[in-house]
Amino acid sequence: MIDTLFASGHAADIMLGVLVLEAVWLKRKGWEAIYIAAMLGPAAFIVLGLRAALVGADWWWIALPLAASFPLHLIDLRLRKSSTS
Repeated sequence: MIDTLFASGHAADIMLGVLVLEAVWLKRKGWEAIYIAAMLGPAAFIVLGLRAALVGADWWWIALPLAASFPLHLIDLRLRKSSTS
């Protein structure tokens, strides 16, 4: 059962669902959307890369979301630095 959950990519879907729930929770707590996207975006892209790997997608379907997570991570770091200064 667990092996099917991972082989189908649904384990990653569950993780993405949790990230969506976290985003909704943070929004209801008063966070601005830009901060939520910058903080959770890299994780979402990494999970998308994981999903692609789990279902046996071509290498570029794995590499694209992983590469896209890095600039978003840098934006998150920049926003955090500017909010503490």
